[in-house]
Amino acid sequence: MAHATPEHDQRIATMAFSSVYPHYVAKVEKKGRTKKELHEVIAWLTGFDDRQIRKHIDEQSTFKKFFGQATLNPNAHLITGVICGYRVEEIENPLTRQVRYLDKLVDELAKGKMVEKILRSGS
Repeated sequence: MAHATPEHDQRIATMAFSSVYPHYVAKVEKKGRTKKELHEVIAWLTGFDDRQIRKHIDEQSTFKKFFGQATLNPNAHLITGVICGYRVEEIENPLTRQVRYLDKLVDELAKGKMVEKILRSGS
């Protein structure tokens, strides 16, 4: 299993959420999902409403700022599995792990998983 390097972690930290967001939208819409569902998933993970998500896009917030202002869902640790060659639960850098949580949720949405199942309730 690949291990993230400090350079990789730094690249993710300084990447703008707004640069990745259109790819999230395209990925889910290509599979028949909606931006509303995408926002529901982002809101579950971060605590951000639509207005706050839009603000982060408009301000070109880095992932460091984006997750720095987020209230991470207490059940986020239940997001497990492999994304981009990394096992999410084994990623040591907290910010990199949070970004991969988001990637994993978007991936599950695009794969047709029901939103109720994506939003881990902990039960």
